[in-house]
Amino acid sequence: MQKIVRGKAYVVGNDVDTDQIIPAKYLSYNPAIPEERRMFGRFALSGLAAGRQGLPSGTIPFVKEGAERSEYAVVVGGKNFGCGSSREHASICLKEAGIGATVALFYSRIFFRNSVNGGYLIPFESKEDLSVRIRTGDEVEIDVEKNVLTNHTLNQRFELKALGDILPILSAGNVFEYAKKMNLIKNAPEDQSVREAPEEPEDDC
Repeated sequence: MQKIVRGKAYVVGNDVDTDQIIPAKYLSYNPAIPEERRMFGRFALSGLAAGRQGLPSGTIPFVKEGAERSEYAVVVGGKNFGCGSSREHASICLKEAGIGATVALFYSRIFFRNSVNGGYLIPFESKEDLSVRIRTGDEVEIDVEKNVLTNHTLNQRFELKALGDILPILSAGNVFEYAKKMNLIKNAPEDQSVREAPEEPEDDC
């Protein structure tokens, strides 16, 4: 786990759902195949649309056309980030795009657990709505141990909620590595991102 996450912020609004994070039409790609896994980065947040909860300023793409990784390092949202279906691919695609942490007022429960259990992202909760305090393109830095986000562009500092019980899981790498470390299991599957499960509806969006 990164102790410092540093780079440009990408700001979205409230209720950004998993179909906006990775549209269902791209779920045919298999994250167990490296060439296909990169496609998740290419199409991350491609479901955002101007006029919805979506694109900041209505026109700024998260990943430039033809690229497989984003120029941004942190996604900042409002409330209920990751709502919708339970697809694990939503957390995977942000990781593949180069995102180290997300910041939101609160998350969909399943998106939050997927991010932590797979060790894909550090999902911080903010104490206030930072989607109206930070601008897309601002240079930000998150001190993971101190729970502080600094906006170097605007010279502002914001306290984040402590990670609490999920910190040891993220520090171990994922929930399976944590379980092995705590002697809860002897062996864990090599790649937990390849399992497929039927999508189930979620009523928090």
